[in-house]
Amino acid sequence: MTYYKNIFMKLTVIAICLTTLLCCKKNTAGGQSSTPQTTTINYVASTADFANPERGFYRYSETRAGSYAVLDVNTIRGYRNEHSISNANYRITSTLLFRYFVLEGFNNQPLSAALLTNIQADFDNARAAGVKLIPRFVYTTTATAGSCAEGFICPPYGDAPKAVVLNHIEQLKPLLIQNADVIACMQMGFIGTWGENYYTDYFGDASSNQSVQKLLDNNLQDRFDVLQALLNALPKDRMVQVRYPQFKQRFVYGITAGLSSAALTAAEAFTETDKARVAFHNDCFLSGPNDIGTYEDYGNSSSGRSSEENVVTALRNYKKEDSKYVAVGGETCMDSYSPQNDCENAGRAQTEMREMHYSFLNANYNNEVNNDWQTAGCMAAIKNNLGYRFVLKNATFPKKVKTGGAITITINLENVGYASPFNPRPVQLILRNSSTGAIKTFAFNTDIRKWFSGSHTLEQSFTLPADVAAGEYDLLLNMPDKYSTISSRSEYSIRLANADAWEETTGYNKLNYKLVVE
Repeated sequence: MTYYKNIFMKLTVIAICLTTLLCCKKNTAGGQSSTPQTTTINYVASTADFANPERGFYRYSETRAGSYAVLDVNTIRGYRNEHSISNANYRITSTLLFRYFVLEGFNNQPLSAALLTNIQADFDNARAAGVKLIPRFVYTTTATAGSCAEGFICPPYGDAPKAVVLNHIEQLKPLLIQNADVIACMQMGFIGTWGENYYTDYFGDASSNQSVQKLLDNNLQDRFDVLQALLNALPKDRMVQVRYPQFKQRFVYGITAGLSSAALTAAEAFTETDKARVAFHNDCFLSGPNDIGTYEDYGNSSSGRSSEENVVTALRNYKKEDSKYVAVGGETCMDSYSPQNDCENAGRAQTEMREMHYSFLNANYNNEVNNDWQTAGCMAAIKNNLGYRFVLKNATFPKKVKTGGAITITINLENVGYASPFNPRPVQLILRNSSTGAIKTFAFNTDIRKWFSGSHTLEQSFTLPADVAAGEYDLLLNMPDKYSTISSRSEYSIRLANADAWEETTGYNKLNYKLVVE
């Protein structure tokens, strides 16, 4: 038995050796491993403040129908470079321009052809300057004081009836569609003084100037009709911001919708439904316990108005969830809510922006609050982190590839900003011949709107077409605007927050790697 056992063990050893030799021969055939050779590149983050589309501090502007002043191209182009703000102790770069279109004199008549021409000129000049607009159409921005309960503002306020508003939106629709490329998002406007949907002659005055002091069912329905008309007047890839979170709840779920109404889910986000396109602007950011009526129940025909703590909590929680998937912006309002609106650790300015996913804020107002951020030392972080800020961490590339062969790219990056981009745009891998400059473009299968705060990995294989000539190719990452009218403009491409990555002339981000094509 021992003899046969020894023979069996010797045969087993021989079999293992033969197998090992065959495997080694297979893996080293031709002197190359079957595992593709790769290189990993590590990147250096940048702390610089720079312009990026559809995010950051915006510049404020307004024009009145009766004395229209068209945007000046050179002035607004200059906003893209670091510049000072009146009454501010900080400097900014800006790619966004809030634009008040005050339709004074048109409260009871159609918009004139001359006015529409001027509005088109504003869009043309914004495009030429490399910025985008946040438009809000209103009928009055004037508060007329008097002997009413509110005192500083009394009716009549000066807005327009529903039929006039709907007709004006229909007139504006061709302009909004034609110029969607330079509309970051739109604010609902139209109703009430400043377009904030509060002090209004025709849509239900919930202020103490009236005895009802809440919104009735017909008031809510009239407001829903205006919002629906605006959504219909814009391409489905553009959002409309509303002033109050409860208004979105009721628009989506009905007049009697409760404060516990569900926020957008990940599955519903960015689907171009009405629910996915209604966003938020808070024009009294961190100004009080309920942000001066932002987080408030305005009632309906069968329920009362309330700003109790549980109401504020419910609406804030709703917005925290919903805001992850929509455009969020606004402005500070007053400086009395301190230390809450101060820098951390005394306050929670940055915490609020991150929780509510802010993409932009007014650079011009309220400077008392904004100046405090500069003085206390958090303004630099706020400027960098409003909206998205993408930082390359590392990437892995093949060393060589044959024409017609496949390359697998892995890119690890982090969004250190408060929000993801809210408008769609392609993400592209660019191969550029180092000698001839010839370019091949490959599309990543990803949705940049879902690059939320945190880490992300792009990993995809691409097949090189047969017409790619042998040689060295620079690898670049491109995130241009989706609209062909501006997709080749570097001002509208996303810049990565990395040292020595940005190509200003092309809008490409260098991956600092040369791929050899054999």
